Amino acid sequence: MAKRTTVLFPKTIELLQEFGENLRLARLRRNITSALQAERAGISRVTLSQIEKGSPSVSLGSYVQVLVSLGLEHDLLKVAADDELGRKLQDAGLAVRKRVTSRRNK
Repeated sequence: MAKRTTVLFPKTIELLQEFGENLRLARLRRNITSALQAERAGISRVTLSQIEKGSPSVSLGSYVQVLVSLGLEHDLLKVAADDELGRKLQDAGLAVRKRVTSRRNK
């Protein structure tokens, strides 16, 4: 059976490239060599190079390993944490139920 490849939108490719570049800059700001970074993340230098180029073929787990080894794992948790559009769509779809009051004879 032939392997299916996912076609990525140009915006997705740009996002991955920017993400990889940001990881590379974070590593360089910390004065960490690529060999040491790869060792800390438990990946090969080739994989680290692909990550820093924004390769879509590298697993998300490897990207996260790099984030963790740089101490940036909390940045990942910010993704979609404040989903303003999602909340508006959810609120728009909620039906407001009117409370039925019971009438008591006095």
